[in-house]
Amino acid sequence: MSTESPPPPRSDEPKVAFARSGVAKATFAPPAEPARIPRPTAALIGVVSVAAAVGVGHLAAALVAPAASPPLAVGAAVVRLAPLPLVEFATSTFGTADKTVLLAGVAVALVAVAALAGLASRRRSDPAVVVVLALGILAGAASFTAPAFAQLDLLPPLAATIAGAAAVQGLHRRALRAAAPVPAEDAGPPEPGATPPATTLPRRRVLGGSAAALGIVGAAALTAGAAGQLLGRGVTDSRAEVTRRLAAARVAPAPPLPPGADLAAFGAPPLVTSNADFYRIDTALRVPALEAADWTLRVHGMVDRELTVSFADLLARPLVERTLTMACVSNEVGGQLISTARFVGVDLRDLLLEAGVADGADQLLSTSVDGWTAGTPTAVVLEPDRGALLAVGMNGEALPREHGFPVRMVVPGLYGYVSATKWLADLELTTFAARDAYWLQRGWGQRGPVKTQSRIDAPRRFAELRAGRVTLAGTAWAQHVGVDRVQVRADGGPWQDAQLGTEVNRDTWRMWHAELDLGPGRHELTCRATDRSGATQPEERAPVVPDGATGWHTVVVTVS
Repeated sequence: MSTESPPPPRSDEPKVAFARSGVAKATFAPPAEPARIPRPTAALIGVVSVAAAVGVGHLAAALVAPAASPPLAVGAAVVRLAPLPLVEFATSTFGTADKTVLLAGVAVALVAVAALAGLASRRRSDPAVVVVLALGILAGAASFTAPAFAQLDLLPPLAATIAGAAAVQGLHRRALRAAAPVPAEDAGPPEPGATPPATTLPRRRVLGGSAAALGIVGAAALTAGAAGQLLGRGVTDSRAEVTRRLAAARVAPAPPLPPGADLAAFGAPPLVTSNADFYRIDTALRVPALEAADWTLRVHGMVDRELTVSFADLLARPLVERTLTMACVSNEVGGQLISTARFVGVDLRDLLLEAGVADGADQLLSTSVDGWTAGTPTAVVLEPDRGALLAVGMNGEALPREHGFPVRMVVPGLYGYVSATKWLADLELTTFAARDAYWLQRGWGQRGPVKTQSRIDAPRRFAELRAGRVTLAGTAWAQHVGVDRVQVRADGGPWQDAQLGTEVNRDTWRMWHAELDLGPGRHELTCRATDRSGATQPEERAPVVPDGATGWHTVVVTVS
């Protein structure tokens, strides 16, 4: 008889278990399933890991390249690549809140992608790591293709990618170990009512791993915020110093507002717009933070002599104050993208004459510190009475950061997209044939003169009024020509001349008011303006693209 031991049974061979009755039962031991992280935990790991990447990337950006913060870089790329109709939809729908809406959309998309990446990584971390790497490459490409790219701009997306991949792998290993099933005893199936073996991640381990990761993200966010705050404090101190220097400087003041110019008592807006209420339209998702002491301007290209001007050099030149209206080309008929301020600065024409403009240089290409460009007709800037400025002050203080501190351009009579470069860094004399500026590349017009327009500010749309004598008030502008007449009418009836406020200058909007007798019912109130050349703003509606909207502004009111 052989004394060899019998071979061990295979895992799929029946085992014999004895119940309490003593009767043998054959059972099969199923193969153990690979451990899987619960879905909520997996999604949380994805979101926390991407949040860690964003936090570390934002911290790195605050330290070395603020504009290269991954979400900001991606958002800026969206702005650059968005088709023109989409850009105009965002501007007309959200106005000055368009940047907030865009960044909120980027954040929502990141959370969704991160959660899906986590759900795809319940067994292996590879899918989430791939997503983090893809997001890092996307952020790096957005930074690399930015107009003002520098090599340091690649550091924030690189740091974000490394942090995100490390967070994914670390949290995934921890969660996977905790989710591994607890081996069951070979004593047979559990009795009825018995607790099955634990096969899911214990709550304490879930919370512990998530809390640790969230702590890292929170620390990174706080550090990034502190770094950004320190940077902002430097600019704040610089602005305060410039404001003090302007107060002590010799400035040729603008004439005081004449009596009867401001008709706010009738419902028109204040003639001079406060800095807080001045409209803001630009492509900067992060406002550049540049101290005045670090600012320089290069004037070059088709010039007799190249100039490099520091901020101290600029303030040493003759300073002048001018009350000027600025308008955005995206302003719809009756829109609010127009404001007026008292700007202090240096005459731009004098600076160009000092550099010596070569024959044929029909474009002044201006570039901001973030790479945005505008092309201004050189002949317009060189007009002796145009009054174009390199502005350093606005309404009695240094330029606000969001309006171009430390230096911006202001050219009366031209829409901002061809003239009003903020955070100015470079002026190149060139030709329109040689260079296309930012918005020209996207289908806008080349010259951009402000069109004659008028607007009803009171009563507002859909206002409910009492029957009888109703006061209308509003604004009109015909820059560098001057407003000669404003007329109003109700329900397509005869036109009636409005009373014009006193003119400040031909480059400043003009207020008006009128009275109409209105009976009960629904009424359409319309206005139109005529400039000093005799041209009346056209009735035909035209969109803002490519060079500004036209049409008569109409509001509907109800009278009872």
